Amino acid sequence: MMIADLGDVHLHYQVDGTAGGAPVVFANSLGTDMRLWDDVLPHLPKGLRIIRYDKRGHGLSSAPPAPYSMGALIRDAEALLDHLEVRDCVFVGLSIGGMIAQGLAVKRMDQIRALVLSNTAAKIGTPSIWQDRMTAVRSGGIEALADATMERWFTRDFRASDDHLSWRNMMVRQPVDGYLGCCAAIAGTDFYTPTSGLRLPSLGIAGSEDGSTPPDLVRETIDLIPGSRFELMRRTGHLPCVEKPVEYASLLTQFLTEIGHI
Repeated sequence: MMIADLGDVHLHYQVDGTAGGAPVVFANSLGTDMRLWDDVLPHLPKGLRIIRYDKRGHGLSSAPPAPYSMGALIRDAEALLDHLEVRDCVFVGLSIGGMIAQGLAVKRMDQIRALVLSNTAAKIGTPSIWQDRMTAVRSGGIEALADATMERWFTRDFRASDDHLSWRNMMVRQPVDGYLGCCAAIAGTDFYTPTSGLRLPSLGIAGSEDGSTPPDLVRETIDLIPGSRFELMRRTGHLPCVEKPVEYASLLTQFLTEIGHI
């Protein structure tokens, strides 16, 4: 267990793989912690330096009072990578993690050489939608959103098994301030203009049954970046790395190979 003291926040992170290997950084979604990637990592090539972290207000990271700005979440990632002396990484971001990835790529091209934007967008939802969700959490806790969120996150087949229950438990056990803070960050973010200025290798991944960031929304965002590629994972929802980790790892491996990162 490793904690980086970044001043106003303490970030929990983990480094796996080869110390001197090519760095790959993973940033997870709203309501999850770094365990989101557990089933993907064993299927990635050897020799990588794999970095995961819990964003502020999630997992074992500290939870400053809400609201958070997207700028604060980007600064957290930037400071963590500086702390770990990371340059030229491939940054894999899912949902809000993908928004962090876009903002960090605009701000620190020295840190990021390529992007994987998974189940994310330059703008997710509308401020009114996020305000409604925050109101529901303030009155009924994260539990108030849990069942509807599972329907957006996972396919019907996955929800029919008990496999989704651990993810439901993970979501409702996140700190309320952390959940509310990140909702506010998403509500205030529109990256269409900055993302359209990016010029770096980029892969977009979408789930065919994603109820949070539908495939057309992901494609619209990745198409902002010239030369990017889009992959649709069939029969998966918002967290395809959970439902089909082997296929997800295969897409990552192919991309890492294509850009010469491995």
